[in-house]
Amino acid sequence: MNRNIESLKNSKWGVFSHYLASPASSSGGSEMTVEQWNRLIDGFDVGGLAAQLAEIGAGYFFITLGQNTGFYLSPNSTYDDIVGRRPSRCSQRDLVSDLYDALSPKGIKLLTYLPANAPIFDRQALKSLKFSPPWKDRDPMWCGLKVGDLEAIPGVDPRMSEFQLHWEAIVREWSLRWGTKVLGWWIDGCYHVDLMYDFPDAPNFASFKAALKAGNPDALVAFAVRCGTMETGSHSDFTAGEMNYFLPVPGKHAKIGDVVDGALYHILTFLGQYWGAGNPRFSAEFAKSWMKEITGRGGLVTWDVPPMQNGLISDEFMAILSGFKDCRKIH
Repeated sequence: MNRNIESLKNSKWGVFSHYLASPASSSGGSEMTVEQWNRLIDGFDVGGLAAQLAEIGAGYFFITLGQNTGFYLSPNSTYDDIVGRRPSRCSQRDLVSDLYDALSPKGIKLLTYLPANAPIFDRQALKSLKFSPPWKDRDPMWCGLKVGDLEAIPGVDPRMSEFQLHWEAIVREWSLRWGTKVLGWWIDGCYHVDLMYDFPDAPNFASFKAALKAGNPDALVAFAVRCGTMETGSHSDFTAGEMNYFLPVPGKHAKIGDVVDGALYHILTFLGQYWGAGNPRFSAEFAKSWMKEITGRGGLVTWDVPPMQNGLISDEFMAILSGFKDCRKIH
């Protein structure tokens, strides 16, 4: 077994942060400037966050690299060369490396989030990356997009092969730079398995995973193929487990255990009202008792918590998370 699987499983639970240029899964961000983005990233208090995570007993931390706007919180020359935007929307500060430096001494593992798709609301990036699904009978689904919503780019094949090769090169640069600093990757939006990834030849899930693991052969990967289910794509080491408003509970047709189709059982849900937003939607007692049902059966739970501008967790969420500290005990 990959040693990182056991390490992640023993962590029991962790925290996820949607630190983005616009609200998660939204079309905003056009008002953000490169200067503003760099000020935000420069102001991210990695030391303060590490202290908070240690205080609540979190075993690991997920950070979003970016999502729909084309703003990313780490430099990437491959991305810049392909997209051709100057100044770059990739931050000057490598926040991932700085997070690792702050988290590692406290024994907190670092994982990253990245969509499998190009930044949907960055027109220049879409064109440069050749991201334009030519399908006529299937909605793209990313951010609720429908057939025809994205501008057509001549010469794009049904698998969007050129885009996929570009994206693999981009993630490979990050992986090689960070090496073993990043324990794993949560890859969003792998919805069109049959059209893009389920092929014997590259680009496919295997080549994508190889790029993600280029700098760390033991890195773990979760491909999110569908929301609201424990279904996992082939080649996943842990389930994406994205749950919005329905939380899994044990039952005849809902087996909760340590493995699903060979992948570690993992659930990701938000503690606020939505991804990266809102006040707590659960009482501390309910959240803790439900989580212990999952972890007690060998599963793993990740709580998405809204970040403040400086990257820290607000007092109202810290009050809930502080009650989870004993949930990492191995019984």
